[in-house]
Amino acid sequence: MAMTRVLVYTPKSPVRLGIYSQAVVVDRTMYISGQLGMDPATGQLVSGGTSQEAKQALINMGEILKAANCDYDNVVKTTVLLTDINEFNCFNEVYKQYFRSNFPARAAYQVAALPRGGRVEIEAVAVLGPIMNAPLDQKL
Repeated sequence: MAMTRVLVYTPKSPVRLGIYSQAVVVDRTMYISGQLGMDPATGQLVSGGTSQEAKQALINMGEILKAANCDYDNVVKTTVLLTDINEFNCFNEVYKQYFRSNFPARAAYQVAALPRGGRVEIEAVAVLGPIMNAPLDQKL
C-alpha cells in the first residue's frame, strides 16, 4: 500500500526560494525544512543578530506547524545550525521560550556558512495529532 505525501505550505512563513518544500508530511510525520530568521513580509533576514534570527526562525516554524494543525509540542526532533557555536547559549535563551517542557531531541552544529548570510537555521521533525507523554519506565 502506497504512503501519501502531503506538501505543507503557508504564506506566513518565508516563501521558498529553492527547490524544496516548507514541510512534507508522510503518514503522521512532518519534516520541516530548515528555517532561517527571515521576515516573511520582506524576504530579508531580521536584524539584531543570533537571538533575533533564532526567534524569527522559530516563529516561521510555528506558522508551518499551525498550517498542519500542530504546535511546538508536536516537535520531536530539531537540528540547529549556527555559524558561531559560541552563540549557543544565546540561542538557547530564545529556544526555551518556544520549547518549555517535553523537549525534543536535538543536535546542534557549527557550520561555515548558511544561506543568505544567516547566523541560525533550524529544521525539525514533528508528529501530527495528539501526543500523550508517558513516563520513561512505561513499555514502548
